[in-house]
Amino acid sequence: MMTDIRLARQSWRRLEPVHGMIYFVPEATERYAALGLEPHAGYFASRGAAFGAASPELVIATFYNFCPALVRQALPAAWDVTTPEKVIEARLDAADAALRRVAIHEIPVLAETAALARRAAEQVGEHVQGRPLAAAHAALPWPDGPLLELWHAQTLLREFRGDGHVAALLTEGVGGLEALILHGATGQMPTIFLKVSRGWPEEQWAAAEEGLRERGLLEGDGLTEEGRALRQRIEDRTDELALPAYAALSEEELARLAELARIFGRAVVDAGLLTFSA
Repeated sequence: MMTDIRLARQSWRRLEPVHGMIYFVPEATERYAALGLEPHAGYFASRGAAFGAASPELVIATFYNFCPALVRQALPAAWDVTTPEKVIEARLDAADAALRRVAIHEIPVLAETAALARRAAEQVGEHVQGRPLAAAHAALPWPDGPLLELWHAQTLLREFRGDGHVAALLTEGVGGLEALILHGATGQMPTIFLKVSRGWPEEQWAAAEEGLRERGLLEGDGLTEEGRALRQRIEDRTDELALPAYAALSEEELARLAELARIFGRAVVDAGLLTFSA
């Protein structure tokens, strides 16, 4: 039976805020600071800790779109003040505290949603070839309780999809900085957020924009027709590469996960856990 690609994408997109809030909430910043990590170091160390004491080169390669200089400011110095094990524990504790602060643990269908998401996420470990971030996170132990089980499941599904997205970008000849610019040009994400969070110098950003204009992908600050077509190919291929995980669910179960995911994603967004301040 073919997995419904539309339902798989809906399940991921609707549930993504449950994972994504970890990059914005004060609980994470506070716990990383307690380990001696500044915000950028906390981000790179916490997401990369599944690799162990990740080198800057490994993080530059797998995170893909961050300025290398920004990564090298954080790593390997982070491992001089803390350990990957402590950072992983702090990240889980922050996720638990933030989600509990806005009562996600009180949503009646939490256990059902976590169980469905976990079944999909457990398939990640069966398809890790060529997916380094997914492989590293799949090797971590599952946390106890449905709240963190749901968070960890979406983390695995997110990194699995992300590894596939990087593969799609590489296939289309789109580098990390170029991917940021094209994303910003869609209007789906504020360019200021991408600039601030990814750390690219303005002159490199401007040079990459000009290169994309020369390729016929940008006109002014917006996408050309060819640019929109390229973005759609990348998104379509990313959707296809994410399907092996969701194939663990029947069509009815996947539809149910997509339905339930909306409840949790909306609750996180409405609670303001994804708020960004430039």
